[in-house]
Amino acid sequence: MAAEEGLLLNISEDWTPPGSGQAERKKFPGCSRARQRRGTPKQTKGTKRKFQGASEGPPPKQKNEISLPPANVKEIERNVRGKTEGLISSKKNPAVNTNDGQVERPFIKTSSLFKNNPEIPEIHRAMVKQIREKVFTSDSFHELGLHPHLRSDGPYALVLVPTRELALQSFDTIQKLLKPFNWIVPGVLMGGEKRKSEKARLRKGINILISTPGRLVDHIKSTKNIHFSRIQWLIIDEADRILDLGFEKDITVILNAINSQCENRQNVLLSATLTEGVTRLADISLHNPISISVSDETCEQAIKVFKAAREAGHLHTSAEPDGFAVPEKLQQHVTLVPSKLKLVTLAAFLLGRCEFEKKQKLIVFFSSCELVEFYYHLFLQTLLGNSKAPASGQSPSASSRLKFLRLHGNMEQEERTTVFQEFSQSKSGILLCTDVAARGLDLPQVTWIVQYNAPSSPAEYIHRIGRTARIGCHGSSLLILAPSEAEYVNSLASHKINVSEIKMEDILSVLAMDDRFKARQWGHKKSRSVGPQEIRERATVLQTAFEDYVHASAERVSWAKKALQSFIRAYATYPKDLKHIFHVRSLHLGHVAKSFGLRDAPHNLNASSGNKRKSKLKRPDLHKKTQSKHCLAEILRSEYSSGMEAGDAKVKKKNKHGKPSNHTLQS
Repeated sequence: MAAEEGLLLNISEDWTPPGSGQAERKKFPGCSRARQRRGTPKQTKGTKRKFQGASEGPPPKQKNEISLPPANVKEIERNVRGKTEGLISSKKNPAVNTNDGQVERPFIKTSSLFKNNPEIPEIHRAMVKQIREKVFTSDSFHELGLHPHLRSDGPYALVLVPTRELALQSFDTIQKLLKPFNWIVPGVLMGGEKRKSEKARLRKGINILISTPGRLVDHIKSTKNIHFSRIQWLIIDEADRILDLGFEKDITVILNAINSQCENRQNVLLSATLTEGVTRLADISLHNPISISVSDETCEQAIKVFKAAREAGHLHTSAEPDGFAVPEKLQQHVTLVPSKLKLVTLAAFLLGRCEFEKKQKLIVFFSSCELVEFYYHLFLQTLLGNSKAPASGQSPSASSRLKFLRLHGNMEQEERTTVFQEFSQSKSGILLCTDVAARGLDLPQVTWIVQYNAPSSPAEYIHRIGRTARIGCHGSSLLILAPSEAEYVNSLASHKINVSEIKMEDILSVLAMDDRFKARQWGHKKSRSVGPQEIRERATVLQTAFEDYVHASAERVSWAKKALQSFIRAYATYPKDLKHIFHVRSLHLGHVAKSFGLRDAPHNLNASSGNKRKSKLKRPDLHKKTQSKHCLAEILRSEYSSGMEAGDAKVKKKNKHGKPSNHTLQS
């Protein structure tokens, strides 16, 4: 290693720009002095960063590396100095004058992104025939036989949905459909709203009622004027998700209340996957059910398999169909990115879509609320930090083509509603969110779906990409995987899901179009060809900008560590059939820390839970599986909360300076 470091240093000091003559040597006086002391090179502090991993030394050098010019670490660090300050910070470090009049900037730590990365494997995937869906129907409203005088009869139709956003969307859609029929009154009940105003609306009369399960149960127990004697249609939307989130008891209470007042009605269960819970709910609520699917063959086959498995007693809740239907005009992509480069790759992709293309509307999915909050504030303060100053009273994101919004289960209901409506009505922007936005939402004109963290099942993958290419429109999706997660592509292929690969270098090449990330200054030359080395340098500038922002205060470092801890906790919840692809032990903690703007791997992530682990080891491990399932259910329930929980965690508002506040991690 010492020989290699010395070789890099000599190349750095002797190297001069191509075609440079005596005039250019005068502009770079350091070059001539470097030749005189060539024999005794002196290594500066920032020349080489020591490798710090989780608990092991640096991995061996990979054989099949990308054929790029050797990375000159010292040159990149010297060119990056002073560049990141203008990118994210208004405070500039004072220049230092040397004896010969040359101006030098103080030392700035830089990030080594392109060293010690794992080999990116080739993706070998079998082409499968995807199932294409057919939409629309020839039926009309006049065939329903609705009476024209319905103002005070109470609910005729009840629609149950798992999330507040889906309740709002369903309510807005029904309002549009009922414009010609002003005597039909729709209404919505959901957590986070005032119960008193909802009771007043129920007293006036609601004919089509949309509600979340928890909120409706609350009104059944406390509101006397709610009645279901005229219910003709009961629709349970996203039935599999409602049951997965622990609302089975609430659904039982609702069914008992309806059955006690009205027995003759039509029940409809809508579900993306036919799970054990949905089958059990169908047995309770449906009589002589008729199954309808986008693919009749797939549906009939799935029903036969489930009936046989249920009779034999071998039915699992994680069972999924062999194939999923996807929109015909949806293009699916995947990219393999080392953990150290995930953050800059995501940032480069967002910049490329929004800065240099028009009317791009993106949704980026993360695995937890903490990750959404962290990356929202990070991008807001770094990628927009060099934009023009916003007008008074205007948010920072409104002064640039980049417009960031966030949506997750820990936000206040009023803010969630505002964000949902703003993103729905906007023609461009970037929404960072959890799976709370993955189910059933119709967000118009979404052009790209980015999955920064891989979903826990192919069904969730289908739900996420289903937010684009809707009703005949074109759309695209990008799945970001680490090299160790490449096998996930074959898992998707086994469910007839085709994805094509996009190279990481192609995504990073967009940085060559943005002068904010330009590392070298070649006198007064206007331009020169941008090669792989220049792209590496610009990626280093961007990564250093992220790291400088995170390490600007101890509060931000602590916040980044909590986000990293949340990522690791979510990574440990992948189901058993995907553990060979997504396992915590396969993560390189030092490399993963880079994707959170941390320069080194934290050493005290599990310090707070150390004592608890020791005490648990002494007890018999009888309820381990039950506890893990309960923990996962609690995490998911917070994402789809109905607003009835007494201990809902709330996200603290930003302070006046726009700095993120500390957040309490959920267990």
